Parts: sequence; C-alpha cells; structure tokens
Amino acid sequence: MSRAQQPSRRTVLTAAAAGAAAVVACTTTSAAEAAQRTVAETARRTADDPAQARPIDYHAWTTYHEWRLGAAQGVRAVAGARPGVVIGTPAGRTDYTDPHTGTTATWEYAVWTAPVHVLTAPATEVVASWNAHTPAGTWLQVELQGTYSDGTATPWYVMGRWAAGDQDIKRTSVDGQGDGKSAISTDTFAIDDAGTGLRLTSYRLRLTLYREPGTQLTPTVWRLGAMGSDIPDRFTVPASVPGLARELIVPRYSQEIHKGQYPQYDNGGEAWCSPTSSQMIIEYWGGRLTPEQLAWVDPSYADPQVDHAARFTYDYQYEGCGNWPFNAAYAATFDGIQGVVTRLASLTDLETLIGAGIPAMTSQSFLKTELTGAGYGTSGHLMTVIGFTADGDVIANDPASPSDDAVRRVYPRREFENIWLRTKRYNASGKVVSGTGGVCYLYFPAHPTPHQRKALAAVGVC
Repeated sequence: MSRAQQPSRRTVLTAAAAGAAAVVACTTTSAAEAAQRTVAETARRTADDPAQARPIDYHAWTTYHEWRLGAAQGVRAVAGARPGVVIGTPAGRTDYTDPHTGTTATWEYAVWTAPVHVLTAPATEVVASWNAHTPAGTWLQVELQGTYSDGTATPWYVMGRWAAGDQDIKRTSVDGQGDGKSAISTDTFAIDDAGTGLRLTSYRLRLTLYREPGTQLTPTVWRLGAMGSDIPDRFTVPASVPGLARELIVPRYSQEIHKGQYPQYDNGGEAWCSPTSSQMIIEYWGGRLTPEQLAWVDPSYADPQVDHAARFTYDYQYEGCGNWPFNAAYAATFDGIQGVVTRLASLTDLETLIGAGIPAMTSQSFLKTELTGAGYGTSGHLMTVIGFTADGDVIANDPASPSDDAVRRVYPRREFENIWLRTKRYNASGKVVSGTGGVCYLYFPAHPTPHQRKALAAVGVC
C-alpha cells in the first residue's frame, strides 16, 4: 500500500483507495424513522452524561451574513443559492515561485480573514477544509493562526495551496512549519506535546484568492471551515449498541485494478484508497466526469474516473493522493456537492448519517489480524461506509479489493469501531504508533434535505 507503509504524517493518511456500491436492505422500520431515533438517542446520551460531550468542534463559514463578518481586503461577498466570496478589486500583486516547477509568476490577490472562532473544547489538532471553484488562471491559499492556552499565538500556518486544475500551480501542502509548540504535518495542525497540557483555544482562518493580472477571473469559495479536536489517548474504545440496519446503493471501485497506472501520482493505483473512495461517493451524489475531462486517461484503463480523481487530489509536496482537505475540495468541484473533513465520535454517529442516506469515508490503520475478512494490514487506509447489517456489523466498500465486484465487505462491528476510533495501536513490530481517532470525510448535497441537515447537525456539521 505504498505510502501507507512509510512513517505517517500524523494520525494516518493514505495507503490505497476505492469505491463503493450496494443493494438497499432495510428493516421493517423505515430508514427515516430509524434515523430520527438515532439522532434523538445521540442527543439524549450527551444531555444525560456531559462526559460524553464530543471533544470535536467543526465550524464553517458558509452564509452571506458570515462572509460579510470577515475582514475583507479586495474580496466581496456574493449572495445567491451558494453564497461565497470572490475577488472584487484586488488588494495588490505578488510573485509566487512554484516549488514543484520552479516557475515564477505574478498574481493579483485579495484576502478574506475569518473572525476568531473560540473552540468549544481546546484542541490538540486542527484540520481545515474548503469548497471552491477555481477556473483556469486562479488558485487559493488557506492559512490558520491560533491562540494557545498559555495566551501566546501561533504564527500564520499555511494549510494548503490549492487549485482544481494542475496547470497554473501544483497544489501543495507546505512542510517545515512550526514554532516549538506546534507544527503542521501536511494538512494537520498538531500540538507538539499534548502531555504538557498545552492546547489551542481559538483560531482564525485566512483565505487568499489569486488570479492572473488584468483579468476578471476569480475563485469562488462557498465553504471554509476547520475541525478542532482533543481525542484522549486510547488503545480501545467502549462498545456501541447497534441501532440501525440499512445499506445505501453506492458505486463500487477497486483501487487495485489501477496498479501501475500513472505512477507519477503516488506510485499508481495501489496507493489510491482516498481518491477511489472519494469518487465512489461523488458518483453516489450524481457527480459525473465528461468524456472530454477523461480524454487524457489511457482508453484501455477501466474506471478512468479513478485515475482522474488521483491526479486531481494529488499533493505535490506530500507526494500522495491522501491529503484530506484536497479530497474534500475535489468532491466540491462537482455541481451540487460539498465536502468537509471532520471526526466522528462513534458508530452511532455513522448510523445517524446512514439513516439520512449519507455515506462516509473513514480512515483507519490496523494489523492483518485486527480486522476479520480484510486480508491485509495497513498503516493508513480509507474505506467507504455504506451501511449496517441487522446485527450491527459495518458494510463497507473497501477499495483494497482485487476487483470492483469484490469491493463490498462486511466487517465485525466491534473490530471496525476500535480500529477507526482509537488513537494508539501497536504496529507489526510491537511499537506504539498513532491511530486515526475517528477521522472521516463527509460529502453531501449543497442543499441538504431537512432530514439530512438534522443528521449532519447531530454529528457536529453545519
């Protein structure tokens, strides 16, 4: 699984990738009724036991009112069906030398800075994500600055330089950022030593929009947000009680059939778990690539959309396709879809989403002996959860499968929830290494139904 076998950049990241498909299977109770019960149960547990309140805070700016609250230098807020920010009158010009091509170009720019967001629970990690349209000749940068619990401030950290295409700049994370208290690991802000008690108590995000000088081109950003969390160290998590039986119909794609294809993108398909999973859910929500968009792919390759997803999620600094916010941003380039990176607190959260018709991509790492039926071990792998059996076991589209037909898997509930939600584990050498702590990608409609909005709110996403 290629990069997944290399030292992980934080809790986990890439390894392989793949898709999903399925057949609907419901209990005698309707999916809507079951989901409503699950949402209510989640709220009841948190109210009854404050200790169960989630140490996870996802916050985003998405409305016209929220965009107008930020500090604007050359940007303007736009209303409409998907409010956002665009370049108005540029604030100035700057030169940018692309570290991956050596090319220096001049760009006009404008800046939007979010109001300070005070975290509901001080965090050890923060991951930003965004949804945007960047036509050719434009790109964007997202930065984060925070305040520590000791009252001092972080520097401005670059969380990503991104464009939907790869002709103007090479989308990239930025290595080597740190201040002795925290650092950026590809796409994740992390406190250097959480054991000291130091935490991030608040942050603000800064968005810089770039375009070719003298044009009217502009990026449009519809969603900008971040997930802060402080997941306690744990090798095991409490067992949850099954609450829903439902399976969603999601396309199935195997990353393994792409082995050897386009090795310039993270050594080819065996490392494409993240973009393969992304493509599955994008197509579940109706996203389709045109023949023109796929024309660059060798016509002899099956499922060329997976090759496309790998190319357009690729992080040229990380040299992999598993950059979390880059995958969410790629999903949001399809009409009618938005994407976020967050953490979930339990399989109950996943049941809430499945009940509302929302599949999720989960990130996990495990030994071959820890997940019955997988047949492999990994230091980081993305799967698509598409449902639950009547016994509560997890139905997943696992891209690390030999063919599209073999992608659908059923994994034991207890094993799956532990490998996904733990933060510590032993690797094959017996060394203690990190686990994912419940990281997931969520892709959902730009205009969710009331039922979907309620489910998303129940897991902390709005």
